Amino acid sequence: MSQRKTKQNGESREAAAGDLLDTAKIAALQQYRDTEGHFSLVRNFRLADLVTIANGICGSLSVFMSAKYLLSADEDYLWTALILPVAGLMFDFMDGKVARWRKESSMLGQELDSLADLISFGVAPALLAFAVGLRTYLDTIVLTGFICCGLARLARFNATVALVPKDATGKAQYFEGLPIPSSLALVSVLMYWTKQGWIEGKQGIPGGTLTLWGKAGGDGDLHLISVVFGCWAAAMVSKTLRVPKP
Repeated sequence: MSQRKTKQNGESREAAAGDLLDTAKIAALQQYRDTEGHFSLVRNFRLADLVTIANGICGSLSVFMSAKYLLSADEDYLWTALILPVAGLMFDFMDGKVARWRKESSMLGQELDSLADLISFGVAPALLAFAVGLRTYLDTIVLTGFICCGLARLARFNATVALVPKDATGKAQYFEGLPIPSSLALVSVLMYWTKQGWIEGKQGIPGGTLTLWGKAGGDGDLHLISVVFGCWAAAMVSKTLRVPKP
């Protein structure tokens, strides 16, 4: 009986949280319905939204700098590509602080944050890994999975954030799965490898490759470090892994 009552109370709290979320969504959407004109989207940007877009700019530039490195083999481009996601993290920290300082938030800001994070901490790190040497057929499959797991993790966060337990200030107590900015730990490893010359065209990727089928140098090759990217991707979408929020 007590278990049934506890379950009913939990369902009631979830329903109440869902009603509050729906009310907030309706109120947030109304501001865009009431604003017309070609540039109404830009006029509805808050200061925090502009900071979030700066995060997306850093991630996008990192992608292009990685592409420039692949075309020119100029390591200056590679170092720029490695540093830009770190700059994106600074903006990612700042947008929340700016939103709390200005006491303004919006659904648009939440979606912008997730999309910017996907570029800076999903796509950019994956392309950096490709640029430094994870270029086999299987490597690219793992890196694609890494990006898609980051995408799924961000979508889950947006859909379930209202259900995560919060403290007295309304701050979520933990992350479900690794937060996607944690991928910067992998970027820091790539930085160290670049400094040591352990990249494609120099000494090569540490650990070498494992041939799963066919001949060495074919589609069956997989860099051992790609396994780390695969495990990181799995940790991002984990339901049972709970990382305390600082």
